[in-house]
Amino acid sequence: MENPWRKINFRHFLTRYEIFGQGGYTFPNYRLVILCLGLLNAVLLITAVAIGIKCAKVKEASLQVPHSAATELINELNYLSSNHSNVIEAEEEAKKALEAAIKNHEQLKLQIEQQKTINDGYQRQMEALRTEKTNLQTNISALEGTCGKCLPGWVLLNTSCYFFSYSESGTVKKDWKDSRADCISRGADLVVIDNQEEQTFVSNSIDSMRSGTDMWENGFWIGLTDTGTEGIWVWINNVTEVEQRYWMGGEPNNGYLGEDCGVTVPSPSNPWKTRYDGNCIIKELHWICEMASN
Repeated sequence: MENPWRKINFRHFLTRYEIFGQGGYTFPNYRLVILCLGLLNAVLLITAVAIGIKCAKVKEASLQVPHSAATELINELNYLSSNHSNVIEAEEEAKKALEAAIKNHEQLKLQIEQQKTINDGYQRQMEALRTEKTNLQTNISALEGTCGKCLPGWVLLNTSCYFFSYSESGTVKKDWKDSRADCISRGADLVVIDNQEEQTFVSNSIDSMRSGTDMWENGFWIGLTDTGTEGIWVWINNVTEVEQRYWMGGEPNNGYLGEDCGVTVPSPSNPWKTRYDGNCIIKELHWICEMASN
């Protein structure tokens, strides 16, 4: 680039030279011209150096600006890349969580089905139990209507149930004390005969339970004794027996070794003469238990 100042100054000196030449004048001092030219070259050199430095700075600045922008772009790209990786990782975790949730849902569904099957089984059992309960209630009602309110093996008369040991075993016999203990173990006690209807019922019932021809050995223990006071016969319910007509002829006689316990025997021809006194310990017979019906 050409310096405009150089042109102006050269022309200025040239003009002066031409004027002086044309006017017939000679150049007064050529050393002055050389000095001016040297100064002019120095100024031009300084100007060129200043312009070069300025251009270098401008170039450096122009290079730094794109470098800074590129750095910013690179940083932003790295940030976006990092975020993209985080997004991908979050997506993978979300997929795993979804798969786990689906698996749990399937397991819960299976458990619900299993529980439903179990509940259905319980429901069927409940229905079966209800049916069985209804059948049992029907059977109980039928038994109550046909067999009264006595236990199996017992016989009902009015409000009492009677157990004849012979009906359970024709060979097992006991003394009076053990016979009473057996009745108590069954929730009953030895029979107490306190009216004519009961007397006839007992006599007729044991008539078919004879085990031989010996009348004395076919007897049954009853709940009557005079162990407290000889000759005073008392039922086990603490009621004193005042009827004398039920004793057989010559009884009670407190025979050999003492006889303090009452015995009843079958007597179809005369049910009013059925009792005698027997030895409570030595003698072993069948027995009759009595308890209230339910």
